[in-house]
Amino acid sequence: MADIKEIGDQLVGLTLKEAVDLADYMKEEYGIEPAAGGAVVMAGPAGGEEAAEEKTEFDVILKAAGDKKIQVIKVVREATGLGLKEAKEAVDSAPKALKEGISKDEAEALAEKIKEAGGEVEVK
Repeated sequence: MADIKEIGDQLVGLTLKEAVDLADYMKEEYGIEPAAGGAVVMAGPAGGEEAAEEKTEFDVILKAAGDKKIQVIKVVREATGLGLKEAKEAVDSAPKALKEGISKDEAEALAEKIKEAGGEVEVK
């Protein structure tokens, strides 16, 4: 049990970059990947001792379809590769994350396309 506690304490102390490096190592060496859709949330350092790392991955969240729902569905289909039925369900279930963990440029481009189509979107 002491070994498990020690490993757990070490994992909790990892920085975000170290956690990503660990995930990459586990994938390359052992073929182990994090579960799809799940994200590990770690507490930041107490007292803000370290400077916050610049965010490199963004999520595009459709907040509402707006007046031109059909145009928004077309953009969602194009961006996500979903079929018509799945894209319509995604738009109908707004607010909904359309793409997660993408670059800032890709997120902004997708958000702009959705806005042009008449939808309400947020980039986080």
